[in-house]
Amino acid sequence: MNLYEISIFRYFKGPELLVDLQDYDYSLDLWSLGCMFAGMIFRKEPFFYGHDNYDQLVKIAKVLGTDELNAYLNKYRLDLDPHLEALVGRHSRKPWTKFVNADNHHLAGPEAIDFLDKLLRYDHQERPTAKEAMAHPYFNPVRNAESSRTSA
Repeated sequence: MNLYEISIFRYFKGPELLVDLQDYDYSLDLWSLGCMFAGMIFRKEPFFYGHDNYDQLVKIAKVLGTDELNAYLNKYRLDLDPHLEALVGRHSRKPWTKFVNADNHHLAGPEAIDFLDKLLRYDHQERPTAKEAMAHPYFNPVRNAESSRTSA
């Protein structure tokens, strides 16, 4: 059995795999990190809960929007399967703040939302590298605590 067919992995599968882009790289891991991070800060795991690969792309499109999906597909000259295109439909991008509520607002501050927004991009070339992700201001408290500890 292919590991990517096991349902738990589907929830972290990047759009490039769902639209059959043949050339993918490390940025797929950053997408997966974004999915896990969204689940953590919004307290909704998995964040994108698709029942199969088609439904997984639908769940993503309902959050990131179909205009952005179509721009991504056009950039890489990809076409969706007609059945999948019908399933995806048309959706506008939802602001991340829509997922913030009384139970998660302490986890979903501005830096967390900005970090998440950089990770969950359709276009894999727009996602940060691991080094860039670790340099994000979201991690400043960790860096500050570490530097305080080493200078003490």
